[in-house]
Amino acid sequence: MQIKTRITILFTAITVTILLVFALVIYTSAKESRENEFYNLLTKEAYTKANIFLNAHVDKKTLQEIYHNNRNILNEVEVAIYDTDFNLVYHDAVDIDIVKETPEMLQNIQSKKEINFYQGQWQVVGIVYHYKNKEYLITSAAYDLYGYNKLNDLLRTIIIVFFTSLFIIYIAGTVFSSKILMPIKKMMEKVTTISATNLDLRLVSYNTKDELSQLANTFNEMLDRLENSFDSQKHFVSNISHELRTPLSAMIAELELSTNKERDIQEYKTVIHNVMADAKKLVRLSNSLLDLAKANYDRSEIGFKPIRIDEVLLDARKQTLQANSDYKIDIHFENDFEDDHQISVNGNEYLLNVAFINIFENGCKFSNDKQSIVSILFDAEKIILKFSDKGIGIAENDLENIFTPFYRGENKTFADGNGIGLSLTQKIINLHEGNISVQSSLNQGTTFIIELPHL
Repeated sequence: MQIKTRITILFTAITVTILLVFALVIYTSAKESRENEFYNLLTKEAYTKANIFLNAHVDKKTLQEIYHNNRNILNEVEVAIYDTDFNLVYHDAVDIDIVKETPEMLQNIQSKKEINFYQGQWQVVGIVYHYKNKEYLITSAAYDLYGYNKLNDLLRTIIIVFFTSLFIIYIAGTVFSSKILMPIKKMMEKVTTISATNLDLRLVSYNTKDELSQLANTFNEMLDRLENSFDSQKHFVSNISHELRTPLSAMIAELELSTNKERDIQEYKTVIHNVMADAKKLVRLSNSLLDLAKANYDRSEIGFKPIRIDEVLLDARKQTLQANSDYKIDIHFENDFEDDHQISVNGNEYLLNVAFINIFENGCKFSNDKQSIVSILFDAEKIILKFSDKGIGIAENDLENIFTPFYRGENKTFADGNGIGLSLTQKIINLHEGNISVQSSLNQGTTFIIELPHL
């Protein structure tokens, strides 16, 4: 069932239920009001006829003729008067006698002073009337034709209004639900036109601050993220293709040249040496890509545990020096620590190791003295690592792009690289809820500052 239909049915059901309750209250109130008013009328008629008969001493026969004459054109009230011994004193129409008083009924009137009840569809009032220190028991009965006709007219009107309202409410609910869901329908039509080739399209947001506007804004934000992700992937694939093509082309060219003619052993060794260098570049690139993929994982999918930063730094220093024997790396503590918590973070040892190796290698390979120095500081909230070198520095116009994947600055002619290392390092630090920044001046050196929260 469509939401539009459900809303229409729910709206109609709720409104009709309220209308039905309202109609029942009105009808019940009208019914009770008619009954009470007619009982009051019967009581007045009983007192009036008792006064006429007992006080005014109007002839019994005259009163009975009046009753019979009026009864032909009106629903005349039938009155009967009894004494306390239950003897009939007066009756409008003994031949008709709607009430058919019994000693038990008269005794009940005498004891309760006033009673109301139904005799068939006729309403009956029984009262005690005092006259000259004597008590009389009076019954007054009649059929409220006028009141019942009004009540039936009211019931017919309620039924007609109810079903008419039911139809109108259903139509109004259909129009109402269509109007309410129109923005969603337009969103659906717009969404069906969005694909990977036109992620720049956006849903219309009317800035009404309602849920539909918030939904459109949320969806547009998701499209922004998807568009950025697709653009990043396209850029990533383009750069990867370029980075892979260069060493592969060089390897193929070297091998083709070596097979064109017979060469001596030294020339073959040179070719093998060049091919191995290109192969190592491919290995480094593939390793960097694998690490970059790991750094892009959701934090909840990576194993974190308490680790000491100094131990990770020493391990990263060891691996860097094993791969590059001419590098020099020094680690200094700027202040003393009293317990392990001051020098520990909640992190992934492998990823932090990769990040520190990247910074060590960058500091050493872009320095004439091949040296990188890291200083360790800490305060009550975070650990601060400063990786410094006295290398060629970074141009000012390159500083804002150094963390962009595959970006190579003006210093790319000084040393080989693929532009992944610093981007990977930033992702790893962000994954650990830390922050990385850089300070650099040309020909004076560079300092990378990493801040990581304590345990």
